[in-house]
Amino acid sequence: MIILIAAIAENDALGKNNDLIWHLPNDFKRFKAVTSGHHIIMGRKTFESFPKPLPNRTHVIITRNEAYHPEGCIVVNSMEKALEICPKEAPIYVIGGGEIYALAMPFADKLDVTRVHHEFEADTFFPKIDRTKWELVNTEKHSKDEKHQYDYSFETYTRIL
Repeated sequence: MIILIAAIAENDALGKNNDLIWHLPNDFKRFKAVTSGHHIIMGRKTFESFPKPLPNRTHVIITRNEAYHPEGCIVVNSMEKALEICPKEAPIYVIGGGEIYALAMPFADKLDVTRVHHEFEADTFFPKIDRTKWELVNTEKHSKDEKHQYDYSFETYTRIL
């Protein structure tokens, strides 16, 4: 199963200047819980936005730079090659950025979205979710609080066959 996992604003914003725009601790905890132990596919810029590789995950980085080989990571030059090297019997998580999500969308079986209920100025966006191809099957709403500046929802979409 190929799953795109992302935190997305109401205007489909993902980030700005290669960084997240908001800070939602519960989203980070959920991301860690669901992706731990699995292959995660990302672009080079997304990988470089981390202070270090994420623990307990196999990093698959897509880049056009043939000289790019960070230690402990698998580097490929296409989405097809990234998917090819991942185990078929376990979930595969695509974690960004915007270009990588767009490349992965045709292959995805599921979208695991944290919807941030606010609009942001951004330079990176998630592809539009086409409701003729994707069905929202679960929503879990959360209100802002002392640790979360914005209301947000965990949303699950499955591909309409």
